[in-house]
Amino acid sequence: MAQSSTSALALPASSAVLELFKPITWFPPMWAFGCGLVSSGVSIAPHWVPAVIGVILAGPLLCAASQATNDWFDRDVDAINEPNRPIPSGRIPGRWGLYLAIIWSALSLLVAATLGPWVLAAAALGVFLSWAYSAPPLRLKRNGWWGNAAVGISYEGLAWITGAAVLLGGAMPDGRIILLALLYSLGAHGIMTLNDFKAMDGDQRMGVRSLPIQLGALNAARVSCAMMAVPQAVVVALLIGWEQPWHATAVAGLLAVQLALMTRFLAQPRERALWYSALGVNFFVLGMLAAAFGVRAVVGAGA
Repeated sequence: MAQSSTSALALPASSAVLELFKPITWFPPMWAFGCGLVSSGVSIAPHWVPAVIGVILAGPLLCAASQATNDWFDRDVDAINEPNRPIPSGRIPGRWGLYLAIIWSALSLLVAATLGPWVLAAAALGVFLSWAYSAPPLRLKRNGWWGNAAVGISYEGLAWITGAAVLLGGAMPDGRIILLALLYSLGAHGIMTLNDFKAMDGDQRMGVRSLPIQLGALNAARVSCAMMAVPQAVVVALLIGWEQPWHATAVAGLLAVQLALMTRFLAQPRERALWYSALGVNFFVLGMLAAAFGVRAVVGAGA
C-alpha cells in the first residue's frame, strides 16, 4: 500500500507528459488557425503577438489537453492494445493523467480569455467537445458519426474561426469566413473516418461503433470520400460566386487530385486508408489555405 501511495504522489517525467500531449496531432488545428489568420483580411504583422499566442492555444494547449483527456479515459483499453502508452505503462503515475487534462483545459481557457470573448467562447466549446468525445456519460467517440463530428469541429472549424477572431480583436468573424470553417469541419469528419479502418478488429471487440463497423469498410470509405469531396466542391462554387476564379481553380485542381487518389483508396479501403491519409489529405489542407486567401480577398475588399 505504501509503495502504491508513493507511486501516486510521484511526478511524471517531462518526456512522458510530452508523449501524452502527442505533439504530432497539433498540426491540424494549428494549420486551421493559420487559415483563420489569413482569411480575416487583417495584416498579421501589427498583431503578431496575439497571433503567436493563438497558435500556441490551438496546438500545445487545446489540442494537447484533448489528447490528455482522451488518454485518461482510454487508459483501460490502452492497457490492452497499447500498454506502452504513458498512463498504462505507469510513466504517468496515479491520477496525473486526469490532473493534466484538467489543468491544461483550464490553462487553455485562461489564455483564450486574453484574446477576446469570441476566442474564449470558441475555446470553451472546444474544451467541452474534447471532454464529451472521451468522457462518460457522452463519450461521443463510441459512435463514428458523433465522435468524428466533434473532432472535425474542434480541429478545423473552431480553430479557423478562432484564428480570424484573434486578428479582429476578438470580434465575430465575417459570415463567409464562418461558412468556410464549417465546410472544412465537415471535410475533416471524412478525414477522421480514415483513422478508423486500422482499428476495425479492436473496435468490433470493444463495441465502438465507428463508421467502418456500422457501414462496412467499402460503404464507410464511400462516405468518407463524399464527406471530404462535397464540401470542397461547395467551396469552389462559393469562390466562383465571390468572383475569385483563381482561388476557385486552385481548390478545384487540388480536389481533382484527391478524386483520382480516392479511386485507388476505394479499391482497397482497409489496406489503403493510411496511404490515403498520408497522401491525399495534403491536397485537402492546401485547398484550405487557397480558400482562406480567396475569402480574404473578398472580406478585405469589403472592409
